[in-house]
Amino acid sequence: MLLRFSGSSGPIRAAALAAMLFGLGAVPAAAADAEHGEMLAKRWCASCHIVSPDQTHGADNVPTFATIAKIPDFDAARIAKFLMDPHPKMPDMQLGRSEAADLGAYIASLGK
Repeated sequence: MLLRFSGSSGPIRAAALAAMLFGLGAVPAAAADAEHGEMLAKRWCASCHIVSPDQTHGADNVPTFATIAKIPDFDAARIAKFLMDPHPKMPDMQLGRSEAADLGAYIASLGK
């Protein structure tokens, strides 16, 4: 198959060809990493939440991560989206999407 890009400059043609050949923009997202989520939880969340089975103390008025994970219809993606928006009772951790997904995956793993 011969591809023609009339009227396009060389760099634009090269970029268009690379996009077609390598599927740029269609790269699947990496799976969430629950182990990394556990590390983030212990760093950012353990001062208030009980984030792991071996943790003995958290704040009295917040749910444990295991409790959150066992909420009916719990969804790791929904909790990740929730974590992206700062809210008054939690610090603004400025998480990236992959970090929020990792935390969501870790919380989900506690419900199993």
